[in-house]
Amino acid sequence: GSHTQLEDTAPHIVEHPTDVLVSKGEPATLSCKAEGRPAPVVEWYKDGERVETDREDPRSHRTLLPGGSLFFLRILHGRRGKPDEGVYVCVARNYLGEATSRNASLEVAGE
Repeated sequence: GSHTQLEDTAPHIVEHPTDVLVSKGEPATLSCKAEGRPAPVVEWYKDGERVETDREDPRSHRTLLPGGSLFFLRILHGRRGKPDEGVYVCVARNYLGEATSRNASLEVAGE
């Protein structure tokens, strides 16, 4: 029979993150799912800066889930700062290119 060679494809985002409102100390997830061949590597950026996850820092309270979503064990929020508040995007890359998701804002509910 005829046999089609699977072609490599540039990443595209199939599930975009949406805005999240979360209480401090609660867990939260920013969804992101990307497809491509080879499977794209997903990175997150907050306000334009790369988000570190527990892969880089074992003490991090943020985990990159296998599908590409960003999971917060608990939202950090103190009198002196709101380290998790901001605008997030996820970027999926492979050797053919990259795809950027829509912006999603994470807001911490007022005390």
